[in-house]
Amino acid sequence: MSQFYTLHIAGLTRQLKICPISDKLDIAAFVMFSDVELTEACARELMALVPACDYILTAESKGIPLAYEMSRQMKVPYVVARKSVKGYMTNAISVQVKSITTASIQTLYLDGDKAAWLKGKRVLIVDDVISTGESLRALQQLADAAGADIVGNAAPLAEGDAADRKDIIFLEKLPLFFKD
Repeated sequence: MSQFYTLHIAGLTRQLKICPISDKLDIAAFVMFSDVELTEACARELMALVPACDYILTAESKGIPLAYEMSRQMKVPYVVARKSVKGYMTNAISVQVKSITTASIQTLYLDGDKAAWLKGKRVLIVDDVISTGESLRALQQLADAAGADIVGNAAPLAEGDAADRKDIIFLEKLPLFFKD
């Protein structure tokens, strides 16, 4: 039988399924896909906390709905760092990342044309959850390589020790579930 964690965020309540990550760790799965009400509410709440920006940068894939909605509400473009090089991409910048929710090291790619957009611009990095900070670090490296001015790092949730960080903007804390 599945266990759930009750999350209260942006005026909403959601039951998050507890999922095993390893023999010693479970996490509460926060998935914004298909939950338009949650995505819109989190975007609205985060917008009140983040600094002004020219662009939003996120990683493929779970941060995309939030970045899109924040982009729409703030009326600024968003850029997605992809997990593979696509045929339309030229002069891509890349960085490797190992996040808590992926089994292996991944590479994120930023299209050279999109990198040119970010050069000298105020960029807000957005993700769904900040936990170990590895995905955030990878996005920061891509933004730095593009010559962007990172004005903030934001996510609806800060998981585990990430909630103690002073360099991120978030709405709620999400606990980690350690096993004996």
